[in-house]
Amino acid sequence: MEIRAGAVLVLIDQQKGIQHPKLGRRNNPQAEERMQALLGHWRRQGWPVIHVQHLSHSPESVFWPEQAGVEFQDAFVPQAGEQLIQKRVPDAFCGTGLETNLREAGIQQMVLMGVATHNSVEATARTAGNLGFETWVIEDACYTFDKADFFGQMHSAETVHAMSLGNLHGEYATVISSETLLPVAAVEP
Repeated sequence: MEIRAGAVLVLIDQQKGIQHPKLGRRNNPQAEERMQALLGHWRRQGWPVIHVQHLSHSPESVFWPEQAGVEFQDAFVPQAGEQLIQKRVPDAFCGTGLETNLREAGIQQMVLMGVATHNSVEATARTAGNLGFETWVIEDACYTFDKADFFGQMHSAETVHAMSLGNLHGEYATVISSETLLPVAAVEP
């Protein structure tokens, strides 16, 4: 299996709100650099890019519409010709027309990156895999936050990230690093 030319790059929830301190400690401090390198590579190749923007139902959310947190970070603003998908739940397929758009374009491969690994990335990757798309998750171009489990025990962002990737790999998606797709020089800070 390999990523073929024309695979769609899906950038999930790289909005200003994800940087809010109330979300807590995160992992993968280099994730944005990896995302920028991959996004630049896709753009140079002229391959399809989809930006996913979360519009929350909750006024307490960092992604509540009509406030600065809902806007894309400057480095990840969609360019002309790139598709924008706006979602109201973690899964980018739910209620958005994403599947129809991909099928009409003949796209069979999806490369996912963004936030949060355990939430929107995992939800989208599970659906993509279940719908039969060949799905790839770039582990070092995703990140998440410290999180308590159901029983109240706190887990580090690194552990949450690793468990989420473990949930996906081999069943819903193939998990790889950005170095698998790009020369090392292109991903080093």
